[in-house]
Amino acid sequence: MIAGVDVVLKRSARRRTVTLRVSPGTVTLYAPARTPETHLLDFLNSRRGWAEGHLVRYAARQVPATLDLSDGAVVPFLGEGLTVRLDPGVRRARRDGAVLHLPTVNPAAALDAWTRAACRAPYRALVQEYAAQLGAQDRLTDVRVTSARTRWGSCTSGGVIRLHWKLSRAPLAALQYVALHEAAHLLELNHSPRYWRHVTRVMPDWPTQRRWLRDHGHTLP
Repeated sequence: MIAGVDVVLKRSARRRTVTLRVSPGTVTLYAPARTPETHLLDFLNSRRGWAEGHLVRYAARQVPATLDLSDGAVVPFLGEGLTVRLDPGVRRARRDGAVLHLPTVNPAAALDAWTRAACRAPYRALVQEYAAQLGAQDRLTDVRVTSARTRWGSCTSGGVIRLHWKLSRAPLAALQYVALHEAAHLLELNHSPRYWRHVTRVMPDWPTQRRWLRDHGHTLP
């Protein structure tokens, strides 16, 4: 346990290194399948201060309320601002250019449902573009939208990439970083130096986008 938060251990036969990841309210230790527990405990203790610092900073931040969905409000979507129009005549969200028509009853649920569906095609196109730039398009089998609580994206050994729907409300560059991050896993299912060289080749300023997600990602409504 670190700062009152239980540490979740996840082992994988494919993993070659030990990694500690911290997000608001969670601490996860990733390790190769056969790493001795004594080694894991030593590693955890060596990173304890770093992890505690992140947990404290996360806890100190104020998460904003839900999006303002009053008539005329603007909601972010893939780098654009869509103007809300509350319409008692619609049951589901409907986009008309830069205007997003929402029902007057439970507009937040309608917006979330629309967003999850609307980002599928753009997500797929974005990942396909990066896979092509990396020369890994033949390894990509599908792109899906996810609502996982602790990960912005994932890539399976079978070439299935998932991106979180809330990334559609982040700055476009942050979404692009996650899409590239997962596309690079089509070549390397790890975070080795060779993996990061693939990412850097396509997006040299990726650390800036990773920092934004680390510092502000949890505030996405």
